[in-house]
Amino acid sequence: MSQEPSLSGSTHPLVDLARRAVEEFVRHGRLLEAPRSIPAEFQAPAAAFVTLKKHEQLRGCIGTLSPTCSNPFQEVIQNAVSACSRDPRFPPVEPQELPHLRYQVYLLKPSEPVAGLGDLDPQRYGVIVHKSGRRGVLLPALEGIETAEVQVAIACRKAGIDPAEGPELERFEVLTFQEPGQEP
Repeated sequence: MSQEPSLSGSTHPLVDLARRAVEEFVRHGRLLEAPRSIPAEFQAPAAAFVTLKKHEQLRGCIGTLSPTCSNPFQEVIQNAVSACSRDPRFPPVEPQELPHLRYQVYLLKPSEPVAGLGDLDPQRYGVIVHKSGRRGVLLPALEGIETAEVQVAIACRKAGIDPAEGPELERFEVLTFQEPGQEP
């Protein structure tokens, strides 16, 4: 997993954008507009995930495996709003929760098929499992996931796939952006 360092301990623009998108949506019910000026390195479309944590516990996580917007800034806005309001595991974020949220943004590199568990490294690669129209995804470098077997088993469980069914596997790398001082 690549981690993009923040300059001078400041928050990366994509993390700041995710925060502003969530706050605008939760407080005012509006979608934040993407900035008009987007740095050159963020002008090509990219899939993204946005993770929200509250008191170090997952509070929402939504993303895309393929780009749905023309640039990562728009992708992050869409997924930040979805993470705070449409993650089926959690109720929508309430205004009083906003000061307690921490944000992580993952930009996904294109996925590639792999032959088996030996081609996976849960610290470096995220995994996509799919079988018969069902699909599960797990980001890389998640706490407590040390082996490819565990990573695939969790992704299969999320998709309702029995690992014994022999799902197809893909892996992907990410660029991770988070607030300074936040644990990955």
